[in-house]
Amino acid sequence: MIRFENVTKRYKGTSKPALNNVDFEVLRGEFVFLVGASGSGKSSCLRMVLREETPSDGRVVVLGRDLRTLSNRKVPYFRRHIGAVFQDFRLLPGKTVFQNVAFTLQVTGSSRGYIQQTVPEVLALVGLDGKEKRLPHELSGGEQQRVAIARALVNRPQVLLADEPTGNLDPATSIDIMQLLARINGGGTTVVMATHEAGFVDQMQRRVIELRHGEMVRDERHGGYGDTSGLPSLAPQEERGAAAVAALTAVLEVQREAAAAAAAGLDPTAVTRDESSDAPAERETDPSTAPDAAAEASAPAIPPRPAPPTPTAPEPESEREPESDPEPQPAPVSHTQPIPVADIPEVDVAELGLADRLGLDRRDDDEVGPTS
Repeated sequence: MIRFENVTKRYKGTSKPALNNVDFEVLRGEFVFLVGASGSGKSSCLRMVLREETPSDGRVVVLGRDLRTLSNRKVPYFRRHIGAVFQDFRLLPGKTVFQNVAFTLQVTGSSRGYIQQTVPEVLALVGLDGKEKRLPHELSGGEQQRVAIARALVNRPQVLLADEPTGNLDPATSIDIMQLLARINGGGTTVVMATHEAGFVDQMQRRVIELRHGEMVRDERHGGYGDTSGLPSLAPQEERGAAAVAALTAVLEVQREAAAAAAAGLDPTAVTRDESSDAPAERETDPSTAPDAAAEASAPAIPPRPAPPTPTAPEPESEREPESDPEPQPAPVSHTQPIPVADIPEVDVAELGLADRLGLDRRDDDEVGPTS
């Protein structure tokens, strides 16, 4: 049916041959997978069967004809016995499903009556009955591929060539196309399919011819796709580098500071805020202004005490008497200094406000006030 006899193919501008001494034979009614990596020579084999290319050395015999001696004038007649299906469908966008399939018969000069009878039969075979008037853009990818298969089968060819027919299809549609090709092969048509779909090859267990760098390395009657352990893995790799190390160092430093603050009896979040800002450092350098500024910043956070029965207009802070002022007021700097939080171990730090934590709220006026 198809015979390659020590075929070598060299293309212009390349140093290595696309095919190198390839030798195999496909019998009538076989289903053969051509497998291999991209550039291994699968498509070159199919083009030679279609007489799109001729070998540089050796010969290709298809249906009993030596394609080296076949004249260009007879090539169209020879191709009537061979159907071809491609990855990109190659449909005529301005023609309906019926017209795309019938176009092949019109080119060969078939009668109108024969076309009207044959096209619906082929469309029913591929599962497209009832969609004769649809345009290609109105069909899904799987349906377009079925139209391409119907067009390849309408001449009832002896050989069907399929070059990655499921490459542009989703997995479910690809299974339907493979089942269709298996039914076509069951009807007696020889099928030669180039594919990268390892799952289909392993499940169907048909004949497998493997090519590698233009050379045939395996020919099994009931084989699988082959060893796929060498293919690259998509598993994510561990991120490394200066950025990752710097981020880890910063996290560890924050954890150490929080642990030290907890050991000293302080609120870790308050300590972190004080150390990360510049304002507290400036207040520490000027003791005369620290109590007033901190009291003003913390005044909204302290709940107000009940007002006296006869409220009067507020007086300036300098004219108020410390013992008669109901609002909290910091002690004069000249008499005493703010008491650190660490000096009051009996008070629960978590229950104090911001001013209490900073030692600015004076609730013990009877000990430090001027009237004591």
